[in-house]
Amino acid sequence: MGARVALVTGGTGGIGTAICRRLADLGHRVATNYRNEEKARDWQQRMRADGHDIAIVPGDVASPEAAEALVRGVEAALGPVDILVNNAGITRDTTFHKMTPSQWTEVINTNLNSVYNMTRPVIEGMRARKWGRVIQISSINGQKGQYGQANYAAAKAGMHGFTISLAQENARFGITVNTVSPGYIGTDMVMAVPEEVRNKIVAQIPTGRLGTPEEIAYAVAFFIPDEASWITGANLSANGGQYMGW
Repeated sequence: MGARVALVTGGTGGIGTAICRRLADLGHRVATNYRNEEKARDWQQRMRADGHDIAIVPGDVASPEAAEALVRGVEAALGPVDILVNNAGITRDTTFHKMTPSQWTEVINTNLNSVYNMTRPVIEGMRARKWGRVIQISSINGQKGQYGQANYAAAKAGMHGFTISLAQENARFGITVNTVSPGYIGTDMVMAVPEEVRNKIVAQIPTGRLGTPEEIAYAVAFFIPDEASWITGANLSANGGQYMGW
């Protein structure tokens, strides 16, 4: 498989950065989006210092218009998008009986509606070229639920519903659609949690540790080669054995 154009949403975060690096190391031309230009430029410079030239394009994935403009910007810079990784996500945690409409809507818009917003502008081109990879980054909590995360769990579960429907529609066009569901990963966000809380989380993980962003990036990369072309509609759990569904 030759070099492809890959678009990773939320690429400047912990897991997103690892995905961008992994895909670049595999020879793909990689782009991600940003909302804060100053922070994105700093991130891009750090990536370049490590030998990873990642294109950055402005765009809010929660907006259909901004998402389409983002895709067109990537196409103008790098070429047609062959690989889309829907990784962008936020949390607005609270118990449901206290949840405000904005806490619900913000999470659904950024985590779930974004999957439509980003995939819609690329899917017709993939179908025309008879090749494509669409990969959703869901969550263990979309599989098992989580106290205080009705909004997040609903969005993350919805991502895989999207995956298995889109996979059926596009299987004959050389397009695979799959999901990766990470467990608790040692990102800055998780490491900022008090140590005693982190220790309780780790105690529930059979492998006895948090995952790494690089391990999630490996899972994403697994779905991309031509050798993986018979795998579609799958959900790859990467959670250290914390939740074992099938």
